[in-house]
Amino acid sequence: MPEFGGADHAPSWYAASAGAIPSHPPLIGDVAADVAIIGGGFAGLGAALRLAERGRKVVLLEANKIGWGASGRNGGQIHPGQRRDPDWMAERLGEDAARELLRLADFAREHQRELIARHDIDCDLCDGLIEAVHRKRDLDHVYRHGEHLTKKWGLGPYQPLDAAQIAAKLGTDAYFGGLVDPTGGHLHPLKYALGLARAAVQAGAILHEQSRVLSIDHGDKVRLKTKGGSVTADLLLMAGNGYLNSLDADLESRILPLNNFVLATEPLPEGLDLIPGNEAAADTRNVVYYWRMTPDRRLLFGGGETFGTTFPADIKAFVRRHMLKIYPQLKETGITHAWGGTLGITVNRLPYLARPKPNVFVTAGFSGQGVMMAPFAGHLAAEAMAGLSEGFDAFSRLPCPPFPGGKLLRLPTQVAAMTFFALLDRL
Repeated sequence: MPEFGGADHAPSWYAASAGAIPSHPPLIGDVAADVAIIGGGFAGLGAALRLAERGRKVVLLEANKIGWGASGRNGGQIHPGQRRDPDWMAERLGEDAARELLRLADFAREHQRELIARHDIDCDLCDGLIEAVHRKRDLDHVYRHGEHLTKKWGLGPYQPLDAAQIAAKLGTDAYFGGLVDPTGGHLHPLKYALGLARAAVQAGAILHEQSRVLSIDHGDKVRLKTKGGSVTADLLLMAGNGYLNSLDADLESRILPLNNFVLATEPLPEGLDLIPGNEAAADTRNVVYYWRMTPDRRLLFGGGETFGTTFPADIKAFVRRHMLKIYPQLKETGITHAWGGTLGITVNRLPYLARPKPNVFVTAGFSGQGVMMAPFAGHLAAEAMAGLSEGFDAFSRLPCPPFPGGKLLRLPTQVAAMTFFALLDRL
């Protein structure tokens, strides 16, 4: 089961390798703030940091631990650009809008690196991302498309790999070729979240863990009630993403929680260098596989998805069968950690940044690209609260319709769609 009411971090390699994890006291009593934030993940922390730097009194409420949700559990991969292809965006939104969204994605990447450098966040940041092609018939299209993205849209520059080259890069002959994006990369997401939290606190933000928001009273001011107290604020940022817990029906109708799963192997022996260049990798499946090496020589592999409120009974076995399709040579390798997490996706797979009420802001629906985009979205929300809303408005203009059937029917509809796409992968 997803740990919606849990206190501790998931049993991940991230939690085991993050070092000492600070605690922040739960909210006790009634307090006032300029801005209240729901959610202690990348977006909420990014906003808290920027608001505190601007001198605003910020109170952030996290139901569990800072970085407890998707921000501290994900694959740690940095994918430049937007989740959607630029041609897809240009066809539906116009070329100017597509280029503006790519420009903002570039800012997000630069913003992330600037935060890590300025606040001295030790999060194992590494460069390089490989896209691996799992069907031979797709290879020429991927090569042509990579060249197109580089020449027309300025992404990459992508470097093509043939079958022999990708086998040498990834230590597997499961793929027919691929592309290298030198502007992508990977990091330790929980260390990154904890580093953002430390910077926010140093700037003056107040963080409360174990402080689940039970209800929201809207008006000229907003009042958030928890088990231990309340926060009354001029402005509210809702940054709970896939863990909204029935706080806002309209928002939840636009965000579908999707569960994803990751394992970490025992340290691999010296000489077994699966990814000698230390890039991150992801393949072209609809239900994507993604993986990378850790600094202590473990393979960290993600694969398999579920919807709803249940996790597989045996996550190790669930992910291991996917891993062995790519690395059968690891059949006898031990699995030391396996965990799941819940991210939020939108119908169009683009982030949902909105201002549903004059004093309420939303950042959600990063659709698997939150490592880079979520902290920047929080930053944009903070800037919008200060009247600098250009970047926030560029996202808020994007259409983000509710899932068909709203919250009630979004799950069976999406399960049917993803089952179909998984079948295509197997075929």
